[in-house]
Amino acid sequence: MVSRRTFLAGSGAVAAGGLGWFQTGPAAAAGQVGSGLVSAAQGNGARRLLPAFARPQHLHYGDVSKLSGGDQTLLTTLQGLVNRSRPELYFLYSPGGADGVDARWLRNTGVPTTRYADPLDLVAKYRHRIRGAILHDPEVPDSLNVATTLAGLENAVVADAAQAKAHGLRVVKDLRGLFDDDRVKTYRWQLEHLFPRCSHQLLAGLPPTMVVQAENVTWHEIARETRQIRDESNRGTYTLDVSPALGQDAVYVRFQDSFGDDGWGPSILSLTAKANGTTLATFQPGTPAEAPYLFDGVNSSIGAAGNRFADGGGYFIYKFTPPAGTTSLTVTVEMWNQYLVTATDTAPTRIEPFPYFRDYVVATKALVSWLPPNGPTGELLKEHFAAVGPTTPYAGWFANDVAGEWSGVDLAAQGGSEVLPADFYMNGTVHSGVAAPISGKVRRFTPITPKKKIYLTLTFGEGDNVQYCQRHMRDLWDDPRRGDAPVNWTVSPLLADIGPGILSHYQRTATKNDLLICGPSGAGYTYPGAWPAEQLDAYFQLSGTYLRRTGMDLVYAYNHRENDAWVPFSETIGRGYAEHTQLRGIIQSWEKGDLLVRRGGLPVIGNFSPPGKAAEYKAALDQHTKSWTGDAPLFVAGAINAWSWTPTDVAQLAELLTAPYELVLGNVFFDALNRAL
Repeated sequence: MVSRRTFLAGSGAVAAGGLGWFQTGPAAAAGQVGSGLVSAAQGNGARRLLPAFARPQHLHYGDVSKLSGGDQTLLTTLQGLVNRSRPELYFLYSPGGADGVDARWLRNTGVPTTRYADPLDLVAKYRHRIRGAILHDPEVPDSLNVATTLAGLENAVVADAAQAKAHGLRVVKDLRGLFDDDRVKTYRWQLEHLFPRCSHQLLAGLPPTMVVQAENVTWHEIARETRQIRDESNRGTYTLDVSPALGQDAVYVRFQDSFGDDGWGPSILSLTAKANGTTLATFQPGTPAEAPYLFDGVNSSIGAAGNRFADGGGYFIYKFTPPAGTTSLTVTVEMWNQYLVTATDTAPTRIEPFPYFRDYVVATKALVSWLPPNGPTGELLKEHFAAVGPTTPYAGWFANDVAGEWSGVDLAAQGGSEVLPADFYMNGTVHSGVAAPISGKVRRFTPITPKKKIYLTLTFGEGDNVQYCQRHMRDLWDDPRRGDAPVNWTVSPLLADIGPGILSHYQRTATKNDLLICGPSGAGYTYPGAWPAEQLDAYFQLSGTYLRRTGMDLVYAYNHRENDAWVPFSETIGRGYAEHTQLRGIIQSWEKGDLLVRRGGLPVIGNFSPPGKAAEYKAALDQHTKSWTGDAPLFVAGAINAWSWTPTDVAQLAELLTAPYELVLGNVFFDALNRAL
């Protein structure tokens, strides 16, 4: 999960009715208008997985993009309390003011608004609606999550002592000094003492803190790989002179990708720092010896070889404090791939409370934790999944980036829970209540008779991620060349619950060359092969419900990994999809593109995911298909990186796809594939 942006203003909600459209949100449900938070089971005549909110009638809003994480947390928890009965508060988090994504979605709601120049004034406006404040302990970051859980239960906001005093808030509970840095002990206490009082409709996972970039930092470039290298051919031991950054008390050394758009960034296996020739630090990544020097590793991961790496827009930073009078500071690293190394003597980031998605957590009285899925914390996370029923969603995300994703989603699946990536989903209490028409009609298309061609369909990933659908996808959607070439867009069918206006916008403004398909791997991100056998059908039934509600008949799906390789879907999984959903085919995450099987009667094709932009992608396609004899049609499902590609890039690739290639949408692709098979 990386930063996201979006926009596009539009009109208010379209009236429901006709042509397969139905109104979503509790306003459409008999007896639910103005009733506030509605349980998932009450929905609008059909089962809802996620809680609903009343339709907003007037929204008070303000720009919080320049506020601290602490002030944003105060406001988002206030938002959750106020919006629980009916959404009244909305905040602009994205830069750009009136042109930012949050402002544009706000206009899309069609709801009357009042703007507050200082959004913190809203604390005084709504102070009578809350009991007071839960004070978190700044010395114990995880206490912020305990405070958030308590805020939902006690009708209080989350604040620190200074904020409570400044806003005249009564202290409902003071958590200072109650917990230490034992994360397992903190969250076990919460599970035992607070979970019985919480809603059991969802579990939430949110980081208690976030890294914020400092202003006016000057970086000195130390080393750069100018070639696009992805095969470790430049692996070696490099001694880097970071002396130009000497000046203040410490030196910060940053490793990042020198080609940020293709996802093969720096990788290091060992590091030794010397001050005036004397060893200052020596360690391998991921070990206790690294911890005192790793200033910011949030945007990086540990690889299978024990290497630390950061791809694309990621980075990691080490901090070294040389003795006074040091004139020479060197860093020797075993390093490879596309590295850019820079250094500064100014602290480049600071740690602040993580405020996002807390309105939804507070409003729904959910339990929120932050338990990395490996080791003792992973064992405790298993207990969380065991405490709720099958298909209860885990909303938020996991620690440790890519490695955390694989192990976290796998652990959730083993516990019978699907994942809703939502840690950066903002104003969820408002977007859940907005009423908007969603079509349940499957997109019509004109079938083709397969010929001796190479049929290619291209798919933007990340659609399981509702914050991507809310933010970055809208930027992509507004590309002026969208519609020039056929492309599939993965989206989450759970937007029908948590963002009906967002999904409706994409449905209503799609061109004939845009096809919305289901993101991994159905109603929530999961690995079906990791589910308990007796619970798997429940997930497929849930997915079938949401696919029918949203008119999608294709899915881009993941499965679990074994020995660092994807596992193909079994016949049982294919049969589960076939029996309980309306799918015509499945694209399975595969990367090499050499998977084509039938499972449960459904065609399952592995995606082909080469690096680079249009020209490099086309060259990789040519290499991938070079053994094709031309005696029969060939089918390739191409993956598009949503963080580095745009519809303009897709259009540029399409211009290169001369015969024997034919670029088609996924529905045409799978219909032809079925005919050919």
